[in-house]
Amino acid sequence: MDRTDRAIIEQLRQDGRLSNTDLADRVGLTPAPCLRRVRRLEQAGVITGYHAHVDPNQIGRAFEVIVNVDLAVKDRATVARFESDVASFDEVIEFRRMFGLPDYFLRVATADLASFERFVTTRLEDTPGIARVVSHLTMKTIKP
Repeated sequence: MDRTDRAIIEQLRQDGRLSNTDLADRVGLTPAPCLRRVRRLEQAGVITGYHAHVDPNQIGRAFEVIVNVDLAVKDRATVARFESDVASFDEVIEFRRMFGLPDYFLRVATADLASFERFVTTRLEDTPGIARVVSHLTMKTIKP
């Protein structure tokens, strides 16, 4: 990967909807070699997809909470079931297994505090194996 590939990646990170012509202009290539480079980056797995940034207010998911979860039991079956169950929850928009504590880091997005409370008490805490759930409300997002 050279400087031009890195420039292509940076431009697409900033705006994944750039036309090939605009992208080529921004990185100093003509359209055909630019498209070849983009396709090569996609085939190599460097570019794994494109997505839209969505305003959470517009879809009823403006209330975002960071949730740390510790498991009481950590055998393979419990861990696998927990991960499968939690990954299926629509409210969970990011889900990471951590080294050390907490065992898991979740980003949960709901409409408001009441819907978050319902999610925690009727879905998350009903998941087998949980020892502790700690929620952190964001005061201000500095850098998403």
